Amino acid sequence: MNVEIINPFVESLIAVIRTMAQLDATLGRASLKISTQAPGIVTGFIQLSGLTQRGSLAISFTQGAILLVFEKMLGERPDEIDESTLDLAGEITNMVCGGAKQRLSAKNYVFELTQPIILSGIGHTISHPGPNAVITVPITLSEGIIFIEVSLDR
Repeated sequence: MNVEIINPFVESLIAVIRTMAQLDATLGRASLKISTQAPGIVTGFIQLSGLTQRGSLAISFTQGAILLVFEKMLGERPDEIDESTLDLAGEITNMVCGGAKQRLSAKNYVFELTQPIILSGIGHTISHPGPNAVITVPITLSEGIIFIEVSLDR
């Protein structure tokens, strides 16, 4: 998978976290994901389709990460994962995809995006379509980790 395509998603996620939640984020090392188990408790999932590529994006939040982002963005901290935190995961997924789409269009990659699907619960699975490799990158916050997963067919 081409780094030129993955980096815009990672850059967009870091920009959203810094801008919308005023949080510093530390980029971890990219790796090949083997299992379908989600690394977090809440995941926003979007399918991507373009003229030359198809794939998917998942943003999976640990409980600490989504609650911290919620608190920083909305001024209150829920006690647990609820409908509002699930909605926020979807909104962040949309924002990240929008930012990545702009960055990619500057490199002549054009994608259409589906509405995000929200998955939640301990041990939920993420099913990226197709036989393509899934690259995952952890982004560490002060109270948790956000994992971004990208799977594209080229």
